[in-house]
Amino acid sequence: MRVFLVEDDCAVAASLEALLAGWGYDCRHFGSGEAFLDWDKDPPACILLDVRLPGLDGLGVLRAYRQKDAHTPIIVMTGHGDVSMAVDALKHGAQDFIEKPFQADDLVARMRSAIQKAEPDIQCREKLDRLTPRETDVLRGVVAGQQNKIIAHTLGISQKTVEVHRARVMDKTGSRNVSQLIQIALRGGLQVDANT
Repeated sequence: MRVFLVEDDCAVAASLEALLAGWGYDCRHFGSGEAFLDWDKDPPACILLDVRLPGLDGLGVLRAYRQKDAHTPIIVMTGHGDVSMAVDALKHGAQDFIEKPFQADDLVARMRSAIQKAEPDIQCREKLDRLTPRETDVLRGVVAGQQNKIIAHTLGISQKTVEVHRARVMDKTGSRNVSQLIQIALRGGLQVDANT
């Protein structure tokens, strides 16, 4: 399982990488928040994010990352924490907040818990990733509560084509009904335009 570590202190990063490798995690280190935010490949199972970073601080990185990924669990780490910082981190989407120095088994237990809690959202996102762009467009209409004929008109396709795409979406996501489909879409992070 892959973990991203956003930490500017090379000694701390090396220590954490060795620790995580010992627990069976594949760790990728980023020395700054900007380097981490520039990464656009597959997301990890969990992110360990230091608060004190050069340039954009950890809380700024957290806010920016949540704009593109609302589901990957993030654990914020700091050696200089206070209650207001912890509240701010949790309010902006961190799953946990841990103060340095910490015990290795405590960190790993918190990571496992965060990953386990996020697993349903990750599974939903993987289901959405199976959809074609057109199927995703149809799904957005369904989530917005539109009837098939409105979706068809909006997308410039026939109502029959919408029905075919909708059936494929139901099949690919394993949804038994529209309510379940909407839950999968929302938990998977589907972005729906307010005007849709």
